[in-house]
Amino acid sequence: MATAQAVSSSRSWFKSLELVLGILFAGGISLVVLLSPVLFPDGGEGMDLMARLIPPFQSWGHILGTDPLGRDVLARVAVGGKISLMVGVLSVLGAVTIGTLVGLVAGYYRGIAEMLLMRFVDIQLALPFILVAIMFLAILGAGIDKVILVMIATQWVQYARLVRGSVLSLREREFILSARAIGVGNGRIIFTHILPNVLGPIIILMTLQVANNILLESSLTFLGLGVDPLIPSWGGMLADGRTYLQTAWWVSVFPGLAIMFTVLGLNLLGDWLRDFLDPTGQTSK
Repeated sequence: MATAQAVSSSRSWFKSLELVLGILFAGGISLVVLLSPVLFPDGGEGMDLMARLIPPFQSWGHILGTDPLGRDVLARVAVGGKISLMVGVLSVLGAVTIGTLVGLVAGYYRGIAEMLLMRFVDIQLALPFILVAIMFLAILGAGIDKVILVMIATQWVQYARLVRGSVLSLREREFILSARAIGVGNGRIIFTHILPNVLGPIIILMTLQVANNILLESSLTFLGLGVDPLIPSWGGMLADGRTYLQTAWWVSVFPGLAIMFTVLGLNLLGDWLRDFLDPTGQTSK
């Protein structure tokens, strides 16, 4: 009994640590990014060629150093985070809206349409995202809006499959059968009885997907297929600094650390949410 209590206590402590670190990493970086217009009014574009490539921690005016054009690295990391976070959040909101609606309808009504739709979902899930994204962006051209549209078009299927699987089990539950028996309409059943019961898994996937999309946006921008190079972004800063890794490592390292800690924080929050929202009491443990 004492051993079980100790294990339970250590597990609870670990989950609390996950929450604290997730908020600290993701929340702290997001707060700096949101306050960047106030903290850095020049938008990280102030150039000073006399102060180019200053190493970090050698000047109070440039605590993280400067880039080859004399621009403050800290300011550019803070300002560039707006693009990465915006792409991550907006693409997830668009994908979850489409995918949830499709999953609700497909799982509740079933039939031939549902079978064809799920086969399309299976085919799309089998295609590597990065290859599909490169193909479409090479045709459509780079741009924030195009990156968001490609992510929405390729990621809604994940939510559709998740929601459809949950709906298949919920539609035969007693409270749904009772609602049908008393004449409640299908639309009301779907949106007031079924949807609230599938929000937990959706929220968890959203949290993890925002982190994944930040990585994808940075990767596409690094390859020259994402955000316009003239707009500060974490992926763009990594691409700009790769030629200076041996002489000015800080130009690439600090935006890379910003990506790493943001993604790590969101993943920790997603893991904590998975246990918190699990109605069966951490069944995965």
